[in-house]
Amino acid sequence: MVRRFRGEGLNKVDSKGRVSIPALFRRVIESCDPGWTDGLQPELVIVYGDSRKNFLECYTIQAIDEVDQKISDLPRGSIQRKMLERLFHGQSFPTSVDDTGRLVIPQRLREKIGIKAEAYFIASGDTFQIWNPETFKEDQEKANAWLQSLPEDFDPLIYLDASDRQSDD
Repeated sequence: MVRRFRGEGLNKVDSKGRVSIPALFRRVIESCDPGWTDGLQPELVIVYGDSRKNFLECYTIQAIDEVDQKISDLPRGSIQRKMLERLFHGQSFPTSVDDTGRLVIPQRLREKIGIKAEAYFIASGDTFQIWNPETFKEDQEKANAWLQSLPEDFDPLIYLDASDRQSDD
């Protein structure tokens, strides 16, 4: 059973880059780390390489293993495999949650997305994202503008019905 992240949270970041992960997120990280048991620190992987993204994408061990398997299934030497290996293997940071439920975000990753005193966490299915709170607010305003452009009775769940799916192209 794949566990999903739910919810959001705003937490303070200390001078060493330590930030508390929302408690609900910690339970998912633990349950999706096959090597975790009580007393051990659950592991996860922060992927940061995609320059188009203004956030850090945090994968559970189970989720990153699925990505790794799909990358391994691509033809060796293909440009797709090389680029995905770079993004998900080379430009990622394996880490763990400490005993107090905190994660250390390295300085270069904090600088990449502009995190200073606070970090915003938002669930994204089998991953979660860490944002600069102001950048997230701007991104959320874009999402709200899109929703406002739709008819008042529009139900976004229609996108889940493949026969009614509209192309974003």
